[in-house]
Amino acid sequence: MDNRTNSQREHLRRGFSISHQKVVLEIDFSGSLWGYTEITIIPASSELRTILLHCRQSIVHSVHVGTHVAEFTHMDPFVNLLNGVSEPDCHRHPELKRKLYSALQEGDEGELSIAIPKEVSLKPTGIVNSALNDFSTPEPQAQPSQQVTEFTPIVVKIIYSLRNPAEGIQFVRPTESHPYRVPHVYTTPSCPDAARCWVPCIDSFWEKCTWEFEFVVPRYLEERDLSQEDDPNDAIPTVVVCSGELVEQVAHPYNSNKTIFLFSQAVLTSVQHIAFATGPFHLRSIPADNIADEPASSSSQPLIYTFCLPGQESFLTSSTSTLRSAMSFYSSEFGSYPFGSFKLVFVDELPTQRFDSSSFSIVTLDLLHGDDAIEPAIETRQALSHALACQWVGINIQPKQWSDLWLVNGLASYITGLFMRRLLGNNEYRFRLKKDMERVIEWDNGGMPPICQPQHYDPPDSSILPFINLKAPLVLHILDRRLGKSGTSLGLSRVLPKLFLSAISGEMQNNYLSTHAFLRMCRKVSSVDLRSFAEQWIYGSGCPSFGVQATFNRKKMAVEITMKQECPAFKVHEGNEVSKILMKPVPFFEGQMTIRIHEADGTPYEHVLDIRTPFKRYEVPFNTKYKRVRRNTKRYLARQAAAQAAAEGDTEAAEAIGMIDMGFGLEVWENEQERENWKVADWTEEDEGLMSGATYEWIRMDADFEWIAALKFEQPDFMWVSQLQRDRDVVAQLEALHALAKQPTAIVSSTLTKTVLVSNYHYRIRCEAAAALVNCSIRRLDFLGLFHLFKLFLRYCYDPEDSKQDLFTHNYIPKPNDFTDLSEYFVRKSLVNAISRIRFENGKTPSVVRQFLIDQLRYNDNTANPYSDAYYICTIISAAACSNVSTTAPERGELLPSEVRVEHNAEDEELLKQTLTEVDRYRSMDRLIPSVHNIVTIAALEFYMVLGVANLIPSHPRIFFPLTREGNYVPVRIAAFDGLFLTKWYTPQIMRYVLAVMANDSSRIVRRHVARSATQSLALLVQMGEMKSNSKDAESLMIEEDGSHPEKSKESKKTEMDAMIKVLRKDREVGKNEIFRDFAVPIALAPDVDYEVRWCILKLLDILIRPVDETPPTVRIHIPSTPVAEAPTSLPSAKIPLKALKSTGKASNQTTVPSSLHSKLKIPANVTPATPIEGSRVVVPSRTSTPKSMTIALPASDPARPKIALTGPTAAPNPKGKPKGRPPKLTKSGHTPKAQTAGLSTVDYRASKAALKKLTSNKHAKLFLQPVDPIRDHAPDYFTIIKHPMDLYTMGSKLEQGMYKDRFEFQVDFRLMIDNAKQYNMPNSFVHNEAISLEIFFEKQWSIINKTLDQHASHNAEAAVPKNTPKPRVLPPVPQARFSPPPPPRKPQAQPSSSAPPIRPTIKLKVTSQQSALPTEVATGSSKPSKPRVIKSKPVDPVPITPTIKSSSPIEPDVDAPPPPYIDDGSHDLLQEVLAIEREKDELKRQRSLLKSQESAVNGSSSKRKHEESSAEDDILALATPAKREKPTHSASTSSSYNGKLVLPAAKSKQKKDVSALYAGSSRSNSARSTPAVDTPRPSLKGKEKEIPVPPTPITTAPPLKIKKQPTVQATPINEKKCKDILKTLNKIPDSAIFLVPVDPVRDGCPTYFDEIKHPMDFGTISTKLGRGEYSSMEDFRKDMELVFSNCRQFNPPGTFPVICADVVEAAFKKEWAKVTEKRLSWAEKRGLQAILSTFVKEDLSFVFREPVDPVLLGIPTYFDIIPRKDARDLRTIKQKLDADKYETVDAFEADIDLMVRNAIKFNGADSEVGIIAVKVRDHLRNAVANWKAGSSKKRKDGDKSASQQPMKKLKSS
Repeated sequence: MDNRTNSQREHLRRGFSISHQKVVLEIDFSGSLWGYTEITIIPASSELRTILLHCRQSIVHSVHVGTHVAEFTHMDPFVNLLNGVSEPDCHRHPELKRKLYSALQEGDEGELSIAIPKEVSLKPTGIVNSALNDFSTPEPQAQPSQQVTEFTPIVVKIIYSLRNPAEGIQFVRPTESHPYRVPHVYTTPSCPDAARCWVPCIDSFWEKCTWEFEFVVPRYLEERDLSQEDDPNDAIPTVVVCSGELVEQVAHPYNSNKTIFLFSQAVLTSVQHIAFATGPFHLRSIPADNIADEPASSSSQPLIYTFCLPGQESFLTSSTSTLRSAMSFYSSEFGSYPFGSFKLVFVDELPTQRFDSSSFSIVTLDLLHGDDAIEPAIETRQALSHALACQWVGINIQPKQWSDLWLVNGLASYITGLFMRRLLGNNEYRFRLKKDMERVIEWDNGGMPPICQPQHYDPPDSSILPFINLKAPLVLHILDRRLGKSGTSLGLSRVLPKLFLSAISGEMQNNYLSTHAFLRMCRKVSSVDLRSFAEQWIYGSGCPSFGVQATFNRKKMAVEITMKQECPAFKVHEGNEVSKILMKPVPFFEGQMTIRIHEADGTPYEHVLDIRTPFKRYEVPFNTKYKRVRRNTKRYLARQAAAQAAAEGDTEAAEAIGMIDMGFGLEVWENEQERENWKVADWTEEDEGLMSGATYEWIRMDADFEWIAALKFEQPDFMWVSQLQRDRDVVAQLEALHALAKQPTAIVSSTLTKTVLVSNYHYRIRCEAAAALVNCSIRRLDFLGLFHLFKLFLRYCYDPEDSKQDLFTHNYIPKPNDFTDLSEYFVRKSLVNAISRIRFENGKTPSVVRQFLIDQLRYNDNTANPYSDAYYICTIISAAACSNVSTTAPERGELLPSEVRVEHNAEDEELLKQTLTEVDRYRSMDRLIPSVHNIVTIAALEFYMVLGVANLIPSHPRIFFPLTREGNYVPVRIAAFDGLFLTKWYTPQIMRYVLAVMANDSSRIVRRHVARSATQSLALLVQMGEMKSNSKDAESLMIEEDGSHPEKSKESKKTEMDAMIKVLRKDREVGKNEIFRDFAVPIALAPDVDYEVRWCILKLLDILIRPVDETPPTVRIHIPSTPVAEAPTSLPSAKIPLKALKSTGKASNQTTVPSSLHSKLKIPANVTPATPIEGSRVVVPSRTSTPKSMTIALPASDPARPKIALTGPTAAPNPKGKPKGRPPKLTKSGHTPKAQTAGLSTVDYRASKAALKKLTSNKHAKLFLQPVDPIRDHAPDYFTIIKHPMDLYTMGSKLEQGMYKDRFEFQVDFRLMIDNAKQYNMPNSFVHNEAISLEIFFEKQWSIINKTLDQHASHNAEAAVPKNTPKPRVLPPVPQARFSPPPPPRKPQAQPSSSAPPIRPTIKLKVTSQQSALPTEVATGSSKPSKPRVIKSKPVDPVPITPTIKSSSPIEPDVDAPPPPYIDDGSHDLLQEVLAIEREKDELKRQRSLLKSQESAVNGSSSKRKHEESSAEDDILALATPAKREKPTHSASTSSSYNGKLVLPAAKSKQKKDVSALYAGSSRSNSARSTPAVDTPRPSLKGKEKEIPVPPTPITTAPPLKIKKQPTVQATPINEKKCKDILKTLNKIPDSAIFLVPVDPVRDGCPTYFDEIKHPMDFGTISTKLGRGEYSSMEDFRKDMELVFSNCRQFNPPGTFPVICADVVEAAFKKEWAKVTEKRLSWAEKRGLQAILSTFVKEDLSFVFREPVDPVLLGIPTYFDIIPRKDARDLRTIKQKLDADKYETVDAFEADIDLMVRNAIKFNGADSEVGIIAVKVRDHLRNAVANWKAGSSKKRKDGDKSASQQPMKKLKSS
């Protein structure tokens, strides 16, 4: 399937395609832009009704489709991230992560939904044939063409604006820390969907169209005088640079201070390749090359424009000097430039190095450099030439799929490398290739996937992309080498021009390039079959490793080469089939390798080895028939003649022959005295004999450089020396250097020294030779390598007075720097690095080396050097840090930084002190005379960092902290943060600062780096020993690793990682850090936080905070209640034994309370009921997210015994409640629960269930949650091998069905499941490892459970003989049910208990049923109603409260009373009370908000429900925990049931009346005042529960007069426009759909809705009332809006879909309401006060009050002791508050002025000079404000409206 078919399929799915887009934007440099975009879409179907576009961050004002206004919905998913989150909880970060993923997924289709108006008709224009192109079609085509219907294009116009965007657009503005920063704006690739963040579009890589742009910008950013308008030197004009071509630049027709730039892009371009930048840029046009032969060639060359900010003009020329030559090279080699011109803009604060777009690249300012730079010049040339290459491939040519990204990126890097070869030479090019190959071999060892994965449809991960970009050009290089060997091809040099030509000519469909099409083109051009090459290097991963040995067979006259190939990547995944499929490691690489044998006569012979097997012995024929010892050959005589010619100075003859050793004739090697001074070693006679007997000079493996492979080839050192000295290939020389470095001898040291001295070698080889001399600096050679290094460096220093001076005691005073010879400069730097790496056997550096580096810093002189020495100084500083650190690893176990292996003596301390002095001096100099990019300061910070980690200097944050602040150069801040993160940065003060930087820092680069470093530094600190695990954890990690248990070694690594995370989580300053716990989640939830910062904080939360499993959403089906015909008098009395609770140390007497109806015992969701004693009937409700209640009916020994209702923190009775969902199933009285029918005890049942819950929620249990399906799981022989299958689902079913006798049978089934998994799956397989992990987890949990239950059993044994305890109750057989009508109420009686406290709390009694409710009370000691008493209980206590009733007469328990059959489980009343909870919460919340009454301290401030469920261990431990005895409370005050206060209310006769009156009023309140209870008999309210909802707690109201006086707030007149805007905004939210129309009981399936909701309300009704003018005030409108939400919560249970929708919409309403009711100064008032302040600040009188008081600077340290810091005022602070709209009225502004004056008088005295000035200031400002007020009122009287309207001229940012 080709690209056109793909795009057509996408267009059909979307319903349209885009042909053209126009963008018109006006840019305000203060942080906003506004305008519109016109998108021309072509419908793909006549059924198109909705247009979905991508649009984030923007505010869409209106949409037009054609000429008609269109309805639209704009929903930014990231803005609504906070909806549904009542309070940020750090433990719920998995839920936050899920919401983020959901938000990203919601934005895939589009955030902006536009409905096509009915007036717009979709008319077809005809049918066209869509021919399929064969260019990139890998599959055979079934149909040559297909017919597509075209429709009339539609223009969609979207008017939008953008204010302070977080992504997509970067506004760079001056700040307090950067006051001189030049303002500019540009598009930035800050996130993957950055394009949609600044323009509505189709944000797809493969959606292309033509573009048209119009930008309106200020003509100048500076304030200009009108009289100097024509002066061109007055200011720098604003310039706009954009993708495409500049059409024209015109003045604004209505505003002369603005300019309009028009751009057009005629080439089809994706929005992701569109960019613009605007600011006062300096322009430099790069002229065309002047070619004498072609005078007209300059006009045909593309134009190149470069732009930079003011002040950087001097760097622009030197930085972009090679762009024209790069353009000429690319154009001549690969075809013409695909666009009209190329533009380059250097900007500040770019988060990446470059942002490449169509014909335009935005580049970071850090790439600019001056003429004196050396290293930056090479880096900049590479980066800019690569940016230009991306215009050919990357922008013009795009990948067909994400898996083809390697090809596009690789081609761009490949052609860039070819230009760098032209620019820097072939040796530099090949050296870089070799180094890149070594990096790939080190990287691609099993941890990296193939560079092309066609089965992956997502973009590659950011961690893999650098590897792909590194390996891709190398793969293309070896492809070029293999194509070039075909004989008919010149490699890729013939393929690439054809490729680029097909893109420009249109042959390549949509310019999409696929891997398959590219390989097919290569095959057509070269006739080479590339299938095996592609499978190995493109679709496979890994690199081969060759072990090669060569021997000469004199008998056969052949060289026998033995080659063995290994693939490290394949070995890593050898035992894991899953990873083999994912990573696709190549087991064996096939191909041809060229070897070159330099035979004895010096002639090289090439041979090709065909590699087809992993191990093979090759016989390579030998051509020379004579031994090397024969000196009479013609070639030998020619070589001697060349040597003689070279000695005589005829170098041309020597180079023509090309067989002379490099460095032949060097004075050092020819002069005997010099050889002695340099300690040059000669070959021994034995070596000469071996050399003379060798049949060949050397052998070169992979001579054509066509393998990315590790080659291990051994040959004698003299052969490597010959290869180094005589092979001209830089790669061969590098291989020889690496081999010689492993064989340290005196000859090798002399050879390496010679290599450094000879300038004919490439400078890179000379640098590598200097580094290899380190290996020769060993005691066995008397540190000959160090001697040679000093001798080599002595050339740059003053010569010693004594020629025989010992170099190990010499002071090296350097000569003045002269870096004109760049090769010598790089060699000099490499010598410094090499010298610093010399070590003794104990790991310490020789003191002469450290003194040498100190001298280089101390005596460095760069005064006469035309080049900067900043990078050279950095090299010396970093070498000094290296030399002071010992390289010997600490002994095992010595991981603490305080344990240093080598003690420092006095000399070491003195040298370290001198080094610190010099480094501090250079750091101070860098502050005065900054180096380029402050790299000297960065090097000094890294110096401190290294020494701090090595514990040589104190590692304290104060070293780095000052340089992390804003105002420092960004790379300096990054280096300082790196140092800070290696210290104890997790202290609360620094943690707060770090989080503030992540959230609010002005630099996006710093924010991202700090977030990344924070996540990475924790692992470093643990490894460094900053945080140690306890001994118990350490012992658990000691696992014997003898190789016999590979799975155990894997387990140990995993356990070690878990232990590290556990250490971090338990650390008081890290995991328990309150600062991090409080602020991490709010930062991650902030809608304007940086994209990368958010994910880094989530990683931190994953590491440091133990997550709480999110409760999965439950699906509830609303079933309308059906009336059941039953006689009201035939209700039986349910008798269920009361669940007995354990008392502290003693067995309590069982207390029974009879009741004629069901009683409800409400238990909070997070409270676990205790285990009952034997004989009790227990109902354990299932836990869900909604509050549950448990019904326990008490056996009726006394017909007048009332019921007991204990209301938990989240439960309340609701007589009007309507049952929703399924209530908890109750066990029939007198019957054993089904789960315990086999004899399973309650304790064992709860233990097994808790263990099962833990298992099912474990991350390793996913494979064991359901039975094995042989078809689904691809295991057809499973039941053949496994005879007794088992899984967690089956175990749960057996547990609930009562098939276990005890918990140990449950354990046996689990072990059976694990054994089955281990038996069927191979060791080290994924399932086998998961089974081991789950088994370890289970054993740990099961041991805890067993231990807890054993303690519980022993505790019961101790309490088996209580005092005054009746005999155990024996249950009779199940009797017949007894039916009786409800008995009349009697006085309650209670049985005296010896263990009962003297005072018992009164219990509120309430009887409810479907027909009636009969509330009664229990008297304490008499029949009179008692005063209410409050029992306070903690909601987290797992032991529920045992209600005890005190009465004057004893009650005998009815032991033989037979329980009735199960008739009604009370589900209706149960859910009535559940509904009452939420309704009562809303009522109380609304009353508090309207009356603003002070709540009692007992009540708390909010009603929050805890969602965190107790763990299984807590459930089991609760069984062994004795119940805490409740202390009776004698206070008569009442309190709400929120915040864990358990309320037992008293009589409500008068209260009921008050509540009725209160609820009947228009204003509702929740009075929390405590009033004495009324001791009057309570009348029966039977039958009235449906009329008046009774709150669960006594609400005593204040006197009526106070209630009437409370709402004295003046009503706000209705503003219909604002109210309609609110409704319009809410209607756009998808969750508001259920509130748009009135509830229909039939349609919505809720027949009882109007029985419960007396005042229905919806958005449609509100809109109608608003249109009729029925609202007189804004408060009336708000009441109706709140009524919608309260009705929803009253009718629907918590956690259901309607309630969730209500939460979301209500949050949006509150947000919009706050905007509407916000009070601030008018625009005219604000401007007037600003003018007063600005004028006054310029006067001399204001000098005292201009800036905030600095106690340190002014020498008044006690200032803030007298004047509180919060009350301090000054003119600057007042102006900032005024600018930020912090003043609501002018009086508030004047109050701050008076406070400022009072502060001055209070601190200084009224008679002081400051006090006198303060009075004058007050009078002056009062007069100014009064005059301004008078003037503004006069203008209003005169009818001048200009003061109240905003002027047309906009302010310009300075």
